[in-house]
Amino acid sequence: MTKPSQINKQTVLALGALLSMTALADSSIETRRLFVESAVENSAEHTVSLPLHRGTSDGKSVWYVILDASSDTAARQYRVNRSDKLLNAKGTVAVQKVTVTDGVIQFPATVDFSPERIAVPGPAGFPPAAVQPGATGNPGYSPLIELPDGTLLNAPHIANESGQADKVVSVDTSVGRVVYKETEGYANGKEVYYVSTDASDFTAAALEGVTFAPQLNAAPFAGGDGSNSARATLVGFVNGQTGADNPQRQGFSSALLDGLAPLNVLRWTPDQGRYSPLWDVNLAEWTAAAVAKGKNLLQTDVGSAFDLAKSHLITAPGGGAFKASGFIVNCPIISQAD
Repeated sequence: MTKPSQINKQTVLALGALLSMTALADSSIETRRLFVESAVENSAEHTVSLPLHRGTSDGKSVWYVILDASSDTAARQYRVNRSDKLLNAKGTVAVQKVTVTDGVIQFPATVDFSPERIAVPGPAGFPPAAVQPGATGNPGYSPLIELPDGTLLNAPHIANESGQADKVVSVDTSVGRVVYKETEGYANGKEVYYVSTDASDFTAAALEGVTFAPQLNAAPFAGGDGSNSARATLVGFVNGQTGADNPQRQGFSSALLDGLAPLNVLRWTPDQGRYSPLWDVNLAEWTAAAVAKGKNLLQTDVGSAFDLAKSHLITAPGGGAFKASGFIVNCPIISQAD
């Protein structure tokens, strides 16, 4: 039987440890539902620590992370999101077929991390005055890989001898961890936190500060959000309100002018069957009439955005029909605010 003095001591130690962990993890006392179980978030710093894996490409070391898997077995093994829809990309150039030797993955292609990223705001923020992606995938590169057993993993490259991804805060290859910047967005009316790693569009890669991976756009199919597509819907506003302290701010103009997340709106979360980390971007522009009437408010749900389109309050940039813009951003969701 445990003595009272021991109970008190153990209780104090346990409470102290819990309070220390809470303070270190989140000084704002915010609670989140963690989807990627291998991740350790620091919401006060807007970063996440992830397991770092070593592979090779052309005989040289490559460091990568795993964030999503197409099978339940692999998702449990790596403690990551499961996305059945990734299998719909199999057989396309959006996927690298890899080999494995003694547990080490050999990638046919990797990333050149040496270019300097450029993202200069235009007069209104968006469109930008000048853009240039930093990290650029070499021919054949995609973050999607197919293992010899047919499993697909979302395994973005983070670092190699050419440098490291722009959103990397720190890399420790000795312990196998990377600290990476998170991005805030919304899904189903709640805040979500994700990591942007790749984009198939030149301008999007520059604005997001991620790897330009054009082959990713071969994942089927633009405008598809069902179980037969590898993609899921994301709405990104180009001309929402700006101002760092403005509670209604949102969009790429704000991202460029305020240096903050664009607050994109994602349709699914990893606990939903139609989730995919390959977001099919639907760019939205508030109409002049919507702006004049003060209708251009912060949006947090994809369904509401489509209702706005039906009411002619938003269009595609330039006034066209609101629809998929024809490119992908790879943004696995890490957590969701309770």
